[in-house]
Amino acid sequence: MFPPRALAALFFTLCPAAHSQDMAPLWSRALGGSITGTPAAQAESVVAVLDGGDLRAFSSEGKALWTYASGGRLSPFVSRSPEGVCYICRVNGIFIAVNRAGRELWRVNLGASLSGPAVTGWDGRVFVPAGNRIFCYTGAGRLLWRKNLERPVGLNPKLDKDGALILALENGVFLRVDPFGNTRSVNLSALPLSILPVGAAGDGSCRFLVVHRNGNLEIVDLGVEDASVSGWRPPLPGLDGRISLPSLPSPPLAAVSRGKDAAAILRDGRVVMLYPETGKILWTGESHTEGRPEANGDPAAAEAVMIFDERGIYALTRSGASGFTAGGRRLWNIRLENSTSLPAFGDEGNLYSGAKDWTLYAYRLEERVKTRKQSFYGPAPEGLYGTGNPPPSPWAALPGGLETAEMETRLRNVRNAVDTGTLGDKELAYTADLMGLAGAVSGPVLSTPPPVHLDYRIRALRLLALFGNRETIPFLVKVFKNDPEPLVKTAAAEALGRVGIDPDGIALSAFANSLFALGQSKDEQTLKAIAAATGSLCRFSGPPLSEAGVRILTILSAPERSRAVRAQARQELGSLSRR
Repeated sequence: MFPPRALAALFFTLCPAAHSQDMAPLWSRALGGSITGTPAAQAESVVAVLDGGDLRAFSSEGKALWTYASGGRLSPFVSRSPEGVCYICRVNGIFIAVNRAGRELWRVNLGASLSGPAVTGWDGRVFVPAGNRIFCYTGAGRLLWRKNLERPVGLNPKLDKDGALILALENGVFLRVDPFGNTRSVNLSALPLSILPVGAAGDGSCRFLVVHRNGNLEIVDLGVEDASVSGWRPPLPGLDGRISLPSLPSPPLAAVSRGKDAAAILRDGRVVMLYPETGKILWTGESHTEGRPEANGDPAAAEAVMIFDERGIYALTRSGASGFTAGGRRLWNIRLENSTSLPAFGDEGNLYSGAKDWTLYAYRLEERVKTRKQSFYGPAPEGLYGTGNPPPSPWAALPGGLETAEMETRLRNVRNAVDTGTLGDKELAYTADLMGLAGAVSGPVLSTPPPVHLDYRIRALRLLALFGNRETIPFLVKVFKNDPEPLVKTAAAEALGRVGIDPDGIALSAFANSLFALGQSKDEQTLKAIAAATGSLCRFSGPPLSEAGVRILTILSAPERSRAVRAQARQELGSLSRR
């Protein structure tokens, strides 16, 4: 026997036309205000910004989880990291990070309101467009770099296939900004509707399908990453970097790509799949807007978003949503009434829509759950930036590179770059240098540490923590587990706490193992550092990470521990119970 939901899903697949505007919601919740902007569905929950300045969260089953009061009017953008952290901004430029339990983590003043949603990079860094600038922060809220722009962002930024930020300015300039702030640009004829990556991840190419608002298509080639020269080379011979393609049969509302395919929803209500390299249309389907007057007249219908993943292709507008298989078979249609913004479609198959009656509605449209490689805590990143295994330090082979005066100069330069938010394209070199000074770790044991005084090794670890990079966590964990020096072990634990995130749970696992191992640490400073770092990681992430952290802190607060260790552990436990 099939369960009821499975039978319902089978019925909708076989009879898609029956899945329409008369569908009853799975649940609805009164909000006490109107939703501004699109809700954000992630981590089996949904969050929505309200016009009164609150951020509200509900589980995918409709349970009220928490409410965060921002203390001012919010811009309509809300985005979430893989760990469930929400990024919001008041209209006065106060940018705020809120963890998945509704606890504020940090805030900074951008000096201007958002010009698009914040975007989380593969290693946890956060790209933030505001006014005529892009800021890049660590997950713990430390500025890595900032970049001035000619004009404000006119096309919402997103990551390309290699984890770089792609966007367009109001004047039609297309920008690709890598994780370290290096920029490549091209002037387009006008602000496009969408810019879609073309090609496979890691192939070194930077080719994009530009979808213009009038339906014109073109390929823009920014060149090829050439490892042999540690940089870029121009587009291939014979290309000027621009290739015009056949136009779409109707102006588009939104477009999306995945791998070597792309899809768009058109103003006339059709959804089309096309091959980006040639513009050839592979199939056409009817969406929920087909034949409706608002598809050509209502401004609300001119707003749309598309999703393309292993489940299929989804077109979302204020008036409803449609789902298709990659082969073009329509899965379902649903029409929405009185929506205040675009709906959101969650990985668990729920559609979330805010209505004019100040209510959030959830509709169960699919039983298929989007599959992604999972870490201990949320989806794993789609790739790496190389900061966890950077190229050799440019100072490693220099004569006198480990002399006191030379190390002082380098550490001072790193500290200055961190304090001024100007790491930028020096981040990889600085990361490699700090790792080398802190001590190379390989395999189950620590290799011979460099002939560096403990003070410099500790300072290197503390500086590395300020880079806030999830890719450096394995290195810090190895130092913590394997270094025989208690002071270095303590510094590594402190560094893990300052990074702020532990998406794979390896830091907390290393802390727990160190308390039970045969040669467990009995150094008071190390145990205090473990307690402080555990509290920091749990405050950042909330449950489920905090469940493992509470166990560690409970062990450290036991009577057999020293008074200082017990006090630190109890302080951290107390902080986890407060919002």
